[in-house]
Amino acid sequence: MATASETPHIALTLRDHLPILQVLVPLCTAPLIVLLGDRRIAWGLAFLAAVLSLVVSFLLLMQVMDGSFISYHLGGWAPPIGIEYRIDAANAFVLLLISLTATLVLPFALRSVADEIPARSHTLFYACFTLVLTGLLGVVATGDAFNVFVFLEISSLATYVLVSQGLYRDKRALSAAYDYLIMGTIGATFFVIGIGFLYMTTGTLNMADMAERLVGQGDNRTVQAAFAFIVVGMGLKVAIYPLHLWLPAAYNYAPSAVTVFLAATSTKAAMYVLLRFMFSVFQPEFVFDTNLLLWILAPFALLAMFAASLIAVFQTNFKRMLAYSSIAQIGYMLLGISLFSVTGLSATMVHLFNHGITKAALFMAVGALVLRSGNTFYDRIEGMGRVMPLTGAAVVLGGLSLIGVPGTAGFISKWVLVQAAFEADLWWVALLIVASSLLAVIYMWRVIEVLYLHTPHPEAIHKEAPLSMVIPMWIAAGACVWFGIDTSLTMGAANTAAIGLMGGTDGMALTPTVGGLLGTGH
Repeated sequence: MATASETPHIALTLRDHLPILQVLVPLCTAPLIVLLGDRRIAWGLAFLAAVLSLVVSFLLLMQVMDGSFISYHLGGWAPPIGIEYRIDAANAFVLLLISLTATLVLPFALRSVADEIPARSHTLFYACFTLVLTGLLGVVATGDAFNVFVFLEISSLATYVLVSQGLYRDKRALSAAYDYLIMGTIGATFFVIGIGFLYMTTGTLNMADMAERLVGQGDNRTVQAAFAFIVVGMGLKVAIYPLHLWLPAAYNYAPSAVTVFLAATSTKAAMYVLLRFMFSVFQPEFVFDTNLLLWILAPFALLAMFAASLIAVFQTNFKRMLAYSSIAQIGYMLLGISLFSVTGLSATMVHLFNHGITKAALFMAVGALVLRSGNTFYDRIEGMGRVMPLTGAAVVLGGLSLIGVPGTAGFISKWVLVQAAFEADLWWVALLIVASSLLAVIYMWRVIEVLYLHTPHPEAIHKEAPLSMVIPMWIAAGACVWFGIDTSLTMGAANTAAIGLMGGTDGMALTPTVGGLLGTGH
């Protein structure tokens, strides 16, 4: 590794600073919204930050699609001493999902938030929303283990506030936010204890340096304890079954726009952190030797796929049904990890993205139904597909993707997962994947039946949702079809990410940097 004196000093362009701009733009926007204190421009600033984040994440993904990575050194201090932002195909793909979802949610939120939250709270709402965006982007972009914890707390604390804003419709939002806070704090505590054990063993917090120093320490009890704490801590954040108890209430009682954003991004960012530590820091060999995949992840993944889907079948609230469906879909992602192959990890990565856009479309439709019918209990949204044809059609498209019908994004995810199961000579797992998808047919058909085969409720407003909600909803619904037909971006990024993750230390190697004031290098 080159020393500071050996590092060439060159002029940097804006393109060289993209990794830090990814986090810095929304981070600076949040306090600016509060300082200006004008709710009329709060939304505009938040939306501008989201759009800029989307542009940055797309440019970053294009730079690393060839399997390379970007190492950005803050303050000109080279790792492992300084803090590093490290961008490769795995996290650039997740950064794109997070920023894309934020960009779609904010136009949707303009009317939804106005309907569900008093005007006096709008400024702080958008400030907290931007902080959640900052935290999620930071969690994914950073290459420093302790920074992961810091950004995790930034996003979590702001999320608890956003969930509690559902109190204006239902006071149970306060208890949902409190439960989420308790469970989230336990998860974060477990995670930071694991980080402490790793620091005790390696003497570093840089994840690339940590990976190199952990090689050959698979029998170290401290490392094994760190691994257990990190997996359980992030398992709570991911909502791995049965660590999912916070999720249904949080999704159900949060404001509609908050539910859309959380369902599409929060558990996905946590899943990325779990993947990064399992495969890049601890190494694939260590994960394999612990039997975690065989005895823990695979059984719980299959349990989530069936148990959560069965619970969803018997729900009478559309929003709560989708919450349990999310738990089942997390099971598919965990199953891909447990198959321990490039194809399995590709399935996990592509399902992470495809499920994000699918749930964004469905929860936006839920928000539109809330606007016109007051709530999402089945007896209240009866017949609304007839009087809200665009919203109803978005539900149908999102539902088809959730089931995994050919021609939709959800089909691509499950097809790759089935391929991974056959590659591992686990034909019975492939059958279980298909069987669990049939349960999705049942609970989505119940919704379609309610929306189209019943008479509209007399107290509901028989009118389509405003365009500010319909347009982002249909962009997400259209994406469910587009990425089911053209998979060049999603599968390309997912395959590159999977190869990098299965490469272990090779994908996290420390390299010399070329830097200026902040420092950046490829």
